[in-house]
Amino acid sequence: MDAAKNSKYINRIIVSTDSKKYKKIAEKHKADAPFLRPKNLSQSNSNEIDFVKHALKYLKKSENYTPDIVVRMLATVPFQKTKDIDKLIELVLNKKYESAVIVSKAKQHPRKALKIVGKKIKHLVSYATNKGIDVGKNLNRQKHKNDEVYFRSNVIACNISVIKKRNSLTDNRVGYLIISNKEFIDIDNKEDFKFAEYLYFKNFKNINNK
Repeated sequence: MDAAKNSKYINRIIVSTDSKKYKKIAEKHKADAPFLRPKNLSQSNSNEIDFVKHALKYLKKSENYTPDIVVRMLATVPFQKTKDIDKLIELVLNKKYESAVIVSKAKQHPRKALKIVGKKIKHLVSYATNKGIDVGKNLNRQKHKNDEVYFRSNVIACNISVIKKRNSLTDNRVGYLIISNKEFIDIDNKEDFKFAEYLYFKNFKNINNK
């Protein structure tokens, strides 16, 4: 939240949550939490665009307020830096892109992924080709040696028009900002939280997020 507060472009922070506890925490840290998100938009399989649209609809109806640019951030990725957020927003502000995403390089190529198939006798196959013969091959090196792969690292910025036209946070041509893997920690479980806590006290506590 502090990273967003320190942005030279973000003029309002809206927290969308279905938790009264988190709503109070957000307000304590001077963020706006003017509503509680409906439970049906707060499930583990809920689409991001739906709770973003819910927030926009609420702001339009209650305040007649519509932002020019939406910057979507997740609390589960805690080490984002203000300078990176601003660089991303600038990709949209300078009209080079209608939407842009912060990404980090994948540690392993998706073509190396495997999956378990079969009913009576379960066995491994390549996720990419569905063939067991490819399990022992390094498909990444053989076919995609120079094909770099990236994953989203929390922040998405887009013009409000993208949401209205595409029903999405991204357009067809998406800008990007690459950050290092050490800056991308995604908390999905207790183990992730403990690791993030360790990194915070080891590396980030005394570092200004600017």
